[in-house]
This record gives sequence, C-alpha cells and structure tokens, in this order.
Amino acid sequence: MTTTVIERKWHTTAEVAQMLGYGLSKTKMLVLTGKIRSIKDGRNRRILPRWVDEYIERLLREAEMEWSA
Repeated sequence: MTTTVIERKWHTTAEVAQMLGYGLSKTKMLVLTGKIRSIKDGRNRRILPRWVDEYIERLLREAEMEWSA
C-alpha cells in the first residue's frame, strides 16, 4: 500500500510565523506592509510557500549588499 502525501498549497499567517521563527505580530506587520505577499480568503490571509521563499531571498540579497559595501 502506498501513502499519498498531500502538499500544502498555502499557509496561514500563524504557520508562516512559526516557520520563520517570528512572532505573530511581526509576521502580520510584514504582511500588512507588503514585505510578505498574501491573498485574502474570506476573513483570513493566505500565503503561498513561494512568497515565503521570495521574502527570504530578498533578505539574503539585502544582507549580501550590506556585506559587500
């Protein structure tokens, strides 16, 4: 018998906060300021995994620019 793994299509703000090791308030602020992209789904915000990756990549690029300066 095979086991099917269902991959998450999106995350809640609380899940992203946990993934990044941030508090919920900081993560909500990042979403509200547009630093982490999100979509509104009813009363909730949803964040695609690739948007979390984009945020991390942007932080890395900014850090690399600071290091090379």
